[in-house]
Amino acid sequence: MGVYRFLLTPRWWGINVFVLLSIPFCIFMGSWQLGRFEDRVQDHRAATEQVSEARHEAPRPLREMLPVTKATSGKQVTATGRYGKQLLVPGRELDGKQGFYVLTLLRTDSGEALPVVRGWLPGAADAAKAPAPPAGEVTVTGALQASETPGDNGVSAQGGLPAGQTAAISAASLVNLVPYDVYDAWVTLAKGDSGMKAVPASAPPDTGLDLKAFQNLGYTAEWFAFVGFVIFMWFRLLRREIEFARDAELGLVPEEEPVAADTGAK
Repeated sequence: MGVYRFLLTPRWWGINVFVLLSIPFCIFMGSWQLGRFEDRVQDHRAATEQVSEARHEAPRPLREMLPVTKATSGKQVTATGRYGKQLLVPGRELDGKQGFYVLTLLRTDSGEALPVVRGWLPGAADAAKAPAPPAGEVTVTGALQASETPGDNGVSAQGGLPAGQTAAISAASLVNLVPYDVYDAWVTLAKGDSGMKAVPASAPPDTGLDLKAFQNLGYTAEWFAFVGFVIFMWFRLLRREIEFARDAELGLVPEEEPVAADTGAK
């Protein structure tokens, strides 16, 4: 027990208490972050299944499905009105190709306009390529989607776009481009209009395997790695202290040389 007497010193009591508290804390935090990641995986799976199943459901009137929630996102809805202003949404990828959405605002009897993605076209955004919307009253059917947030899930936050273009499909962005109110939602047509390719519905926000999900996984690894680091450092300090104690017993620890007093002699 001689060389281990240092374990009873206040310094080592503090070290041991810190180690005994930090290890279960790190394990708890790592397990919590792992649980968050698993929850996001489950949410992603459920949301993907919901979008897939919603394609086969009967469409319901738009007003019955608002506001957009995780439960209503991706559901088929119908709305009636007249097409108004048309905008392009550049930088949108589909089937591995770059292109743009053709977004047309459907003015409904309620006075609000519903953003409708009529389809996708390849290449750079060009108003001359975008087919004009049908004239007169139309009834559209498509998947309900929540307003996009610039910077999330690949949605561009780019500003200064040419006139007639918008980076994000959101009421906050569109209300500045049109002189009427806009629904805080949008619809992607089940069938592309005028020969355009239909844009598939996406999972609700915060249900995908996005950056936040992989941050949770990264934090999990960090917390468990810290457990290993704490144990490693404890053993390293212990080994160093034991070696020092043994050297002291054998008289191998050099004595400190006395500091010569400065007498001021020259």
